Amino acid sequence: QVQLVESGGGLVQAGASLRLSCAASGRTVSTYATGWFRQAPGKEREFVASISWNIIKNYSDSVKGRFTISRDNAKNTVYLDMISLNAEDTAVYYCALGNAATMTLRSYAFWGQGTQVTVSS
Repeated sequence: QVQLVESGGGLVQAGASLRLSCAASGRTVSTYATGWFRQAPGKEREFVASISWNIIKNYSDSVKGRFTISRDNAKNTVYLDMISLNAEDTAVYYCALGNAATMTLRSYAFWGQGTQVTVSS
């Protein structure tokens, strides 16, 4: 059984930093693509970042230069480091596991429950 557990969200002020973690069990993250997505109230879930099995990284334009995706194979965990947060980053952040590191939700078969990030301005 595959389980993805996100953590690290919280309430921060604009300009702050956060590190989100996605701990996986039931699958080895180094052999899959992992994506981070987010969903703000009233909006569709959107792509944030992805890392392929061979560590090719991709970011949405809105977070490029501020967010960094990384992976710790020994801990079977994927991270999303976020700096210079602003109110537009407020959302529930989800990690997902799939066979291809794309920007589309349907590429990812397994999803976590999400972690809330709230940025106050």
